[in-house]
Amino acid sequence: MGPIRNKLLTGLGLLLVMLGALAASGLSGVYSYRELVKNLRNRADELPLASQLARKISDLRVIVAGISQQYLIEQPPVGEGHSGWVSEEFQEKWANKQFQESLQSARQTLAEYSTVVEHREATAVLLQNDFERTTAAQLQTQLQALAQLTAQPDWLRDATIKSNIRERLEYLQSQAEALPGHLHYQLGSLADTVRSDYHMWLGVNWLSTAAACGLLAAFLYLFYRWVFRPLSILVAGSRRVAAGDFQHRIQLHTRDEMAELAEALNHMTARFQEIRDDLDRQVQERTKQVVRGEQLASVGFLAAGVAHEINNPLASIAMCAESLEGRIRDILPENPTEAASDSPASPMASSAVKANEHESARAAAESPVILQYLRMIQTEAFRCKEITEKLLDFSRLGNARPQMTDLRQLVQGVVQMVKHLGKYQDRQIEILPHSPAEPVHCCVVVPEIKQVVLNLITNALDCTSSGGKLTIEVRALGGPRLPTQVKLIFTDDGCGMTEEVQRHLFEPFFTRKRQGQGTGLGLSISYRIVTDHGGTLDAASPGPGLGSRFTVTLPVANKNTPQGSASLQESSHRHQAA
Repeated sequence: MGPIRNKLLTGLGLLLVMLGALAASGLSGVYSYRELVKNLRNRADELPLASQLARKISDLRVIVAGISQQYLIEQPPVGEGHSGWVSEEFQEKWANKQFQESLQSARQTLAEYSTVVEHREATAVLLQNDFERTTAAQLQTQLQALAQLTAQPDWLRDATIKSNIRERLEYLQSQAEALPGHLHYQLGSLADTVRSDYHMWLGVNWLSTAAACGLLAAFLYLFYRWVFRPLSILVAGSRRVAAGDFQHRIQLHTRDEMAELAEALNHMTARFQEIRDDLDRQVQERTKQVVRGEQLASVGFLAAGVAHEINNPLASIAMCAESLEGRIRDILPENPTEAASDSPASPMASSAVKANEHESARAAAESPVILQYLRMIQTEAFRCKEITEKLLDFSRLGNARPQMTDLRQLVQGVVQMVKHLGKYQDRQIEILPHSPAEPVHCCVVVPEIKQVVLNLITNALDCTSSGGKLTIEVRALGGPRLPTQVKLIFTDDGCGMTEEVQRHLFEPFFTRKRQGQGTGLGLSISYRIVTDHGGTLDAASPGPGLGSRFTVTLPVANKNTPQGSASLQESSHRHQAA
């Protein structure tokens, strides 16, 4: 439908149409009632005038009839106590005067009636006025003719004139009496007309009311569909998201601003969900690192005590084994036959010689075994001593000072050293990027970081078979001019790791090598070194047989500020004190 503005304009248009329909219906009914009242008022004004006009004409006929019979008119008193007959001349004047006054009154009444008829004709719409207008005109003509006839001085004595006047008065009387009858007839027809108009306007009112109700229902439906329902969906969806249901998405198909708002809320929820999941992952990783660091700290504290307690007995065992080996070599003759030939040849001596020869032969036979066992004791004692020394290294890393170092050159130096080892010559090591790049400086303890790089390289090469490949990437993060972090990424195509192996990878004495080929302390020591430098060591693998990736992240300290150096020195002194 479009924006909410168009929907509001549509709703306003429906309201205006509904209001217009109701207003038109009501006003038409009011105006019809007004016209009816005006017609009834006009008829009410006409009816008395028509009756009065009929009486006036009737009075004229009475006067003419009296004049024709030549009745005597009582003479008004001329003096006190005087009465009697008047002269014929005075009687004619009196009759003429009375007739003229009645005629003038009738004409005046007719003029008033004509005015009412003409006024009603100009305003009335329900009734026809042709008959009244025509009759009024005829009456006006007849009365004017009577006025002309009676204007003659001897009309009272002229029988022809009086006969003509009587005929005209009869005609006037019939026409005047027809006016009230016609008016009553029109009032009856007016009732029929008003009744039909009433039914028509009643139907119009019902239709307009029904149309208004339909428009109101349409307006309410559209308001519910366009405004109320989307708002309800938005409020319900917002409450679900606020309650923690971040999987919920608000679906609106109104294609207006509310749909845009719902889409924005969905994007915000999805973004918040991504941030929450990322924060949860980071919290889990940091928790694992903290737990792992505490475990390593506890193991380091325990290893320091155990190493000091074991080194002395191991040194005694190795010394005793070495001393026994020397004494046995001194006691046993190098050639038992020469010793037998130098002895005396007496019979008793010969038996003794034979016995000595037997003992010497037996000793010569047992001597290699004894010496082998003594050498094995020494070898295993020194191996145990190496393990305890690594434990000491784990608990107390050296006391070297940190310095700004080019990690790219450091890695290249370790790689050149490892390539000369015979068992790794059939592996391929590649350092990225290939093209000459700027040095990547970082404030580190060089021997310790070399140990970390060496451990990670040898661990990766041990996990690859012949023809395997290890890729090392040295990358500066945070900008070319002032980097904030350095990453060393070691990626191999070896045997890979399971999730169980990844969980225990940095634990002391955990190893996947065959028995006697590893102590399980290399990655633990590397993790401890990187942590003491303020960095992180992370391991990842898609799965068994898909290779592994180890990522070392170290903070970069500016050459002109010794903060990083001071922190590393403090860490080194702390381990040295432990």
